[in-house]
Amino acid sequence: MKDTPINELRTAYDAQLRGVTPPGGSARIEKDGPLTRVVGWHRGFVTGPRDLGVRGAELDTLIARQRDFYAARGEAVEWKTRAHDLPADLTDRLTAAGFFAEDSETVLIGRSADLAADPVLPDGVTLRRVTARSDLQRIAAMESTVWGEDRSWLADDLAARIDNAPENTIVLVAEARTEVVCAAWLVFKDGIDFGALWGGSTLKEWRGQGIYRAMVAHRAQLAAARGVRHVYVDASADSAPILTRLGLHAVTTTTPYVWSP
Repeated sequence: MKDTPINELRTAYDAQLRGVTPPGGSARIEKDGPLTRVVGWHRGFVTGPRDLGVRGAELDTLIARQRDFYAARGEAVEWKTRAHDLPADLTDRLTAAGFFAEDSETVLIGRSADLAADPVLPDGVTLRRVTARSDLQRIAAMESTVWGEDRSWLADDLAARIDNAPENTIVLVAEARTEVVCAAWLVFKDGIDFGALWGGSTLKEWRGQGIYRAMVAHRAQLAAARGVRHVYVDASADSAPILTRLGLHAVTTTTPYVWSP
Protein backbone atom coordinates (compact mmCIF):
# COMPACT_ATOMS: atom_id res chain seq x y z
CA MET A 1 0.00 0.00 0.00
CA LYS A 2 1.35 3.44 -0.89
CA ASP A 3 2.15 6.09 1.70
CA THR A 4 -0.92 8.24 1.10
CA PRO A 5 -3.52 5.56 1.94
CA ILE A 6 -1.55 4.63 5.09
CA ASN A 7 -1.57 8.30 6.12
CA GLU A 8 -5.30 8.43 5.46
CA LEU A 9 -5.87 5.35 7.61
CA ARG A 10 -3.75 6.83 10.41
CA THR A 11 -5.71 10.08 10.21
CA ALA A 12 -9.00 8.17 10.41
CA TYR A 13 -7.62 6.20 13.36
CA ASP A 14 -6.74 9.41 15.19
CA ALA A 15 -10.15 10.92 14.44
CA GLN A 16 -12.27 7.91 15.41
CA LEU A 17 -10.35 5.51 17.65
CA ARG A 18 -8.87 7.63 20.42
CA GLY A 19 -11.83 7.22 22.72
CA VAL A 20 -12.95 4.27 24.83
CA THR A 21 -15.85 1.93 24.14
CA PRO A 22 -17.92 1.97 27.36
CA PRO A 23 -17.07 -1.28 29.16
CA GLY A 24 -20.39 -1.48 31.00
CA GLY A 25 -20.94 -2.89 34.48
CA SER A 26 -19.72 -0.66 37.30
CA ALA A 27 -17.02 0.96 35.13
CA ARG A 28 -17.44 4.57 34.11
CA ILE A 29 -15.71 6.96 31.75
CA GLU A 30 -14.45 10.36 32.89
CA LYS A 31 -12.69 13.31 31.25
CA ASP A 32 -9.71 15.16 32.68
CA GLY A 33 -8.62 17.94 30.35
CA PRO A 34 -7.59 16.31 27.05
CA LEU A 35 -7.64 12.82 28.59
CA THR A 36 -10.30 10.14 28.78
CA ARG A 37 -10.02 7.67 31.64
CA VAL A 38 -11.87 4.56 32.75
CA VAL A 39 -12.64 4.03 36.44
CA GLY A 40 -13.82 0.75 37.99
CA TRP A 41 -12.38 -1.57 35.33
CA HIS A 42 -9.93 -4.42 36.08
CA ARG A 43 -7.33 -1.65 36.09
CA GLY A 44 -7.45 2.04 35.27
CA PHE A 45 -7.11 3.15 31.67
CA VAL A 46 -6.09 6.50 30.21
CA THR A 47 -6.00 7.62 26.58
CA GLY A 48 -5.92 10.93 24.73
CA PRO A 49 -5.84 12.65 21.35
CA ARG A 50 -2.74 12.50 19.17
CA ASP A 51 -1.57 15.88 20.51
CA LEU A 52 -2.36 16.41 24.18
CA GLY A 53 -1.89 20.15 23.71
CA VAL A 54 0.15 20.54 26.90
CA ARG A 55 3.91 20.64 27.34
CA GLY A 56 6.59 20.65 30.00
CA ALA A 57 5.56 21.22 33.61
CA GLU A 58 1.87 21.34 32.65
CA LEU A 59 2.16 17.86 31.13
CA ASP A 60 4.01 16.59 34.20
CA THR A 61 1.15 17.87 36.36
CA LEU A 62 -1.44 16.15 34.16
CA ILE A 63 0.47 12.85 34.36
CA ALA A 64 0.93 13.09 38.13
CA ARG A 65 -2.77 13.81 38.57
CA GLN A 66 -3.72 10.55 36.82
CA ARG A 67 -1.17 8.55 38.80
CA ASP A 68 -2.32 10.05 42.09
CA PHE A 69 -6.00 9.60 41.22
CA TYR A 70 -5.55 5.84 40.77
CA ALA A 71 -3.11 5.61 43.70
CA ALA A 72 -5.85 6.97 45.96
CA ARG A 73 -8.06 4.12 44.72
CA GLY A 74 -5.31 1.52 45.21
CA GLU A 75 -5.48 0.63 41.52
CA ALA A 76 -2.97 0.14 38.72
CA VAL A 77 -3.45 2.23 35.58
CA GLU A 78 -2.51 1.83 31.91
CA TRP A 79 -1.79 4.94 29.84
CA LYS A 80 -2.16 3.99 26.18
CA THR A 81 0.45 5.71 23.98
CA ARG A 82 1.00 5.62 20.23
CA ALA A 83 4.31 6.06 18.42
CA HIS A 84 3.16 9.22 16.65
CA ASP A 85 1.77 10.92 19.77
CA LEU A 86 2.68 14.49 20.66
CA PRO A 87 4.45 15.87 22.52
CA ALA A 88 7.33 13.59 21.55
CA ASP A 89 8.63 13.44 25.14
CA LEU A 90 5.36 12.07 26.55
CA THR A 91 6.79 8.62 27.20
CA ASP A 92 9.93 10.04 28.83
CA ARG A 93 7.73 12.04 31.19
CA LEU A 94 5.55 9.01 31.93
CA THR A 95 8.69 7.04 32.81
CA ALA A 96 9.89 9.84 35.07
CA ALA A 97 6.53 9.72 36.87
CA GLY A 98 6.94 6.00 37.63
CA PHE A 99 5.12 4.40 34.66
CA PHE A 100 6.77 1.50 32.89
CA ALA A 101 6.40 0.35 29.30
CA GLU A 102 4.82 -3.03 28.64
CA ASP A 103 5.22 -4.79 25.28
CA SER A 104 4.49 -2.68 22.22
CA GLU A 105 1.89 -3.80 19.69
CA THR A 106 1.35 -2.87 16.05
CA VAL A 107 -1.88 -1.11 15.09
CA LEU A 108 -3.14 -2.78 11.90
CA ILE A 109 -6.12 -1.74 9.78
CA GLY A 110 -7.78 -3.51 6.87
CA ARG A 111 -10.86 -3.21 4.70
CA SER A 112 -13.58 -5.52 5.98
CA ALA A 113 -14.68 -6.53 2.48
CA ASP A 114 -11.12 -7.51 1.50
CA LEU A 115 -10.67 -9.73 4.56
CA ALA A 116 -14.16 -11.25 4.74
CA ALA A 117 -14.43 -14.97 4.03
CA ASP A 118 -16.18 -18.08 5.27
CA PRO A 119 -14.09 -19.48 8.15
CA VAL A 120 -12.05 -22.58 7.30
CA LEU A 121 -11.41 -24.68 10.41
CA PRO A 122 -9.55 -27.94 11.10
CA ASP A 123 -11.56 -31.15 11.32
CA GLY A 124 -13.34 -31.41 14.64
CA VAL A 125 -13.20 -27.69 15.42
CA THR A 126 -16.38 -25.62 15.45
CA LEU A 127 -17.03 -21.89 15.76
CA ARG A 128 -19.93 -20.32 17.63
CA ARG A 129 -21.03 -17.07 19.21
CA VAL A 130 -21.38 -17.14 22.99
CA THR A 131 -23.05 -14.97 25.63
CA ALA A 132 -23.50 -17.34 28.61
CA ARG A 133 -21.48 -16.62 31.75
CA SER A 134 -20.19 -20.23 31.79
CA ASP A 135 -18.71 -19.79 28.31
CA LEU A 136 -17.14 -16.46 29.22
CA GLN A 137 -15.50 -18.12 32.23
CA ARG A 138 -14.12 -20.84 29.94
CA ILE A 139 -12.67 -18.11 27.70
CA ALA A 140 -11.04 -16.43 30.72
CA ALA A 141 -9.51 -19.75 31.79
CA MET A 142 -8.14 -20.37 28.28
CA GLU A 143 -6.71 -16.84 28.09
CA SER A 144 -5.07 -17.30 31.51
CA THR A 145 -3.37 -20.45 30.18
CA VAL A 146 -2.22 -18.78 26.97
CA TRP A 147 -0.76 -15.70 28.66
CA GLY A 148 0.50 -17.34 31.86
CA GLU A 149 -1.31 -14.89 34.14
CA ASP A 150 -4.62 -14.61 35.93
CA ARG A 151 -7.19 -13.27 33.47
CA SER A 152 -10.26 -14.30 35.44
CA TRP A 153 -11.38 -10.64 35.27
CA LEU A 154 -12.04 -11.14 31.55
CA ALA A 155 -15.29 -13.04 32.17
CA ASP A 156 -16.75 -10.07 34.05
CA ASP A 157 -15.44 -7.64 31.45
CA LEU A 158 -17.00 -9.48 28.51
CA ALA A 159 -20.26 -10.02 30.40
CA ALA A 160 -20.49 -6.30 31.14
CA ARG A 161 -19.81 -5.42 27.51
CA ILE A 162 -22.47 -7.82 26.29
CA ASP A 163 -24.99 -6.51 28.84
CA ASN A 164 -24.18 -2.90 27.96
CA ALA A 165 -24.24 -3.26 24.16
CA PRO A 166 -25.34 -6.75 23.05
CA GLU A 167 -25.68 -5.72 19.41
CA ASN A 168 -22.15 -4.25 19.38
CA THR A 169 -20.27 -7.07 21.13
CA ILE A 170 -19.80 -10.40 19.35
CA VAL A 171 -17.80 -12.99 21.31
CA LEU A 172 -16.71 -16.11 19.44
CA VAL A 173 -15.14 -19.39 20.54
CA ALA A 174 -13.51 -22.14 18.53
CA GLU A 175 -14.02 -25.49 20.26
CA ALA A 176 -12.62 -28.97 19.87
CA ARG A 177 -15.36 -31.05 21.48
CA THR A 178 -15.75 -29.36 24.88
CA GLU A 179 -12.39 -27.54 24.92
CA VAL A 180 -12.10 -23.85 24.05
CA VAL A 181 -9.03 -23.69 21.81
CA CYS A 182 -9.36 -20.10 20.60
CA ALA A 183 -11.48 -17.07 21.46
CA ALA A 184 -11.92 -13.66 19.89
CA TRP A 185 -14.41 -10.83 19.92
CA LEU A 186 -15.58 -8.11 17.57
CA VAL A 187 -16.62 -4.78 19.06
CA PHE A 188 -18.53 -2.07 17.22
CA LYS A 189 -19.18 1.48 18.32
CA ASP A 190 -22.08 3.46 16.91
CA GLY A 191 -20.95 6.14 14.48
CA ILE A 192 -17.47 4.63 14.08
CA ASP A 193 -16.34 3.16 10.76
CA PHE A 194 -14.09 0.57 12.41
CA GLY A 195 -14.77 -2.77 14.04
CA ALA A 196 -12.28 -3.76 16.75
CA LEU A 197 -10.74 -7.24 16.55
CA TRP A 198 -9.92 -8.11 20.16
CA GLY A 199 -8.88 -11.35 21.79
CA GLY A 200 -7.67 -13.76 19.15
CA SER A 201 -5.75 -16.04 21.54
CA THR A 202 -5.14 -19.70 20.66
CA LEU A 203 -3.86 -22.54 22.83
CA LYS A 204 -0.27 -23.38 21.91
CA GLU A 205 -1.01 -26.93 20.76
CA TRP A 206 -3.67 -25.65 18.34
CA ARG A 207 -1.62 -22.94 16.63
CA GLY A 208 -0.55 -23.17 13.00
CA GLN A 209 -3.82 -24.79 11.89
CA GLY A 210 -5.61 -21.70 10.57
CA ILE A 211 -7.95 -21.14 13.52
CA TYR A 212 -6.74 -17.59 14.16
CA ARG A 213 -7.07 -16.77 10.44
CA ALA A 214 -10.60 -18.20 10.44
CA MET A 215 -11.51 -15.94 13.37
CA VAL A 216 -10.24 -12.88 11.49
CA ALA A 217 -12.07 -13.84 8.28
CA HIS A 218 -15.37 -14.45 10.05
CA ARG A 219 -15.23 -11.23 12.08
CA ALA A 220 -14.41 -9.27 8.93
CA GLN A 221 -17.38 -10.98 7.28
CA LEU A 222 -19.64 -9.81 10.12
CA ALA A 223 -18.26 -6.27 9.92
CA ALA A 224 -18.73 -6.11 6.14
CA ALA A 225 -22.30 -7.41 6.46
CA ARG A 226 -23.01 -4.61 8.91
CA GLY A 227 -21.56 -2.00 6.55
CA VAL A 228 -18.56 -1.22 8.76
CA ARG A 229 -15.79 -0.44 6.30
CA HIS A 230 -12.66 -1.22 8.32
CA VAL A 231 -11.46 -3.55 11.04
CA TYR A 232 -8.47 -2.87 13.25
CA VAL A 233 -6.37 -4.68 15.83
CA ASP A 234 -3.54 -3.99 18.26
CA ALA A 235 -1.39 -6.95 17.28
CA SER A 236 1.30 -8.73 19.27
CA ALA A 237 4.63 -9.57 17.69
CA ASP A 238 3.32 -13.11 17.07
CA SER A 239 0.07 -12.00 15.41
CA ALA A 240 1.27 -9.02 13.37
CA PRO A 241 3.01 -11.06 10.59
CA ILE A 242 -0.10 -13.24 10.14
CA LEU A 243 -2.40 -10.23 9.93
CA THR A 244 -0.09 -8.43 7.51
CA ARG A 245 -0.13 -11.47 5.22
CA LEU A 246 -3.92 -11.46 5.40
CA GLY A 247 -3.98 -7.88 4.09
CA LEU A 248 -4.05 -5.57 7.11
CA HIS A 249 -1.72 -2.56 7.09
CA ALA A 250 0.45 -1.20 9.89
CA VAL A 251 -0.31 2.44 10.69
CA THR A 252 1.51 2.95 14.01
CA THR A 253 2.56 1.13 17.16
CA THR A 254 0.97 1.35 20.59
CA THR A 255 2.67 0.87 23.94
CA PRO A 256 0.92 0.66 27.31
CA TYR A 257 2.67 2.58 30.08
CA VAL A 258 1.58 1.14 33.40
CA TRP A 259 1.81 2.45 36.95
CA SER A 260 1.06 0.12 39.87
CA PRO A 261 0.61 1.05 43.53
